[in-house]
Amino acid sequence: MYYKHFYHLVIGMLVCSLFACKPDEPKTDTTNTTNTTETPEDSEEKPEPPEDPEDPSTRRDYDFLFDLNAVPEVEIKVSEAEWNTYLTNFDRNPNNSKYVWASFTFRKGDLIYTRDSVGLRPRGNTSRIRPEGESGQPHSNDAQWRHAHFGIKFTEAESGQRFFGVDRLILKWFRNDPTYVHEIYCYDLFRRFGVWSAPRASYCRLTIQIEGDDHPVYMGVYELLENPRKGWLDARYHDGKIPDKDGFLWKAQWGANLSDGSTSLMGVADDEGNGFIYTLKTHKSRLGEAQNELSDFINGMTPQPSGSDELKNWLEEHMDIDLFLRAYAVNVMVGMWDDYWCNQNNYYFYFDANHRFYFIPFDYDNTLGTGSEGMGNPGTKDPLNWGPLDGSRMLMRKVMSIAEYRQRYINYMHELAASDELFAPNGSAARIQYWQAMIMPYVDNDTGKDCVIEDKPSEWSSYQTYRLLTGEVGDGKTKESNFFKTKIHYLPPQE
Repeated sequence: MYYKHFYHLVIGMLVCSLFACKPDEPKTDTTNTTNTTETPEDSEEKPEPPEDPEDPSTRRDYDFLFDLNAVPEVEIKVSEAEWNTYLTNFDRNPNNSKYVWASFTFRKGDLIYTRDSVGLRPRGNTSRIRPEGESGQPHSNDAQWRHAHFGIKFTEAESGQRFFGVDRLILKWFRNDPTYVHEIYCYDLFRRFGVWSAPRASYCRLTIQIEGDDHPVYMGVYELLENPRKGWLDARYHDGKIPDKDGFLWKAQWGANLSDGSTSLMGVADDEGNGFIYTLKTHKSRLGEAQNELSDFINGMTPQPSGSDELKNWLEEHMDIDLFLRAYAVNVMVGMWDDYWCNQNNYYFYFDANHRFYFIPFDYDNTLGTGSEGMGNPGTKDPLNWGPLDGSRMLMRKVMSIAEYRQRYINYMHELAASDELFAPNGSAARIQYWQAMIMPYVDNDTGKDCVIEDKPSEWSSYQTYRLLTGEVGDGKTKESNFFKTKIHYLPPQE
């Protein structure tokens, strides 16, 4: 089963760079199963580790790690005992966040970098899947494998550890995305448009090796995604985007409407996956302080008179308003309905030490024409009424009540639409075709699923005729409809 993929490795070696780095042999530690979701370093800020001149992976190099011109290999090696613990944890509670020990190897051409002891855990909200066999079954050398999302934590064994600047990565399969481009396109567009808070993302080829098996399992093309944590803070602080990295980073899940400042909605998740609508991700020992800051932000914004100079001054003082407007222009252009404004879901945010709010978009798989009737047509829906503008989405209500901000938001969407380097149909299609051609030799995989790239939305989408590479202006239902052209056609006019 593995040998049919040998030519994949040969192609990858030819198209990547030719510099060599010999790693140490992986030594998976099976003496301790890390059944905890967090280590002490998650509670208190630690200094960045020094760079090792002999090991380039200790340096911050996001352009090397998240390279959209390459498809590097990622190998996860796990002992059978640790893997069975992973499966047992999943069977007992699929939402668990418990880590097991693994080794992580990253190959890009002749360059090879290994971390011998990393944490490995399941990822996803409604998309968590047991990657092997059926419930209750231990690992088998001939089991049926399935695509699943995985989380990698480089700091599990050594506090402060980084891998090319990140402390955590998400390995995400292209679930409900026959095009293999939804999140890749969206995160790249955020970056092109100056939304520096968005995670970085790129492609990789994932292999899982259970020690003692006859051969590894090739899982196919995966997304390599930055997980907003300490590494995110390090990188944005280093780039001068935030004034410090000592503030509080939060993850917002369904119901996070920034309208209710009750501290009961805010907390720290446990390793069984029990979280809060607002889950604190940094400085967890200072939860009370973090709760008060978030509550003060919501409760301080709410009474400001909509459309007033007082509100405008308050917003300018308490958040990066241009970052938010740019993020939302991209968000609505790519048709992201499972978001803050429409579905009160899927974002992070950071408060710096001066209590200033920064918006972090996240989870962009349900985009580019994939949508449901209940949330509206992602191509034709009015961008000025993408979600509620009443008190149920207080931040958006207040921001959009300022005429200057509303017009800037419209202008940003038109700026995106006009440029082939951004959202314009020809340029978007060219980038998508380039990425699809690059990954096409590697999509066939040992799960037997998702082995073909197709230009169509998810099979569950209510809008089955949206296309990214063909079609004209339409509605995604009655005829073949190009999503980019349709979205641009339905933009509100500029004043």
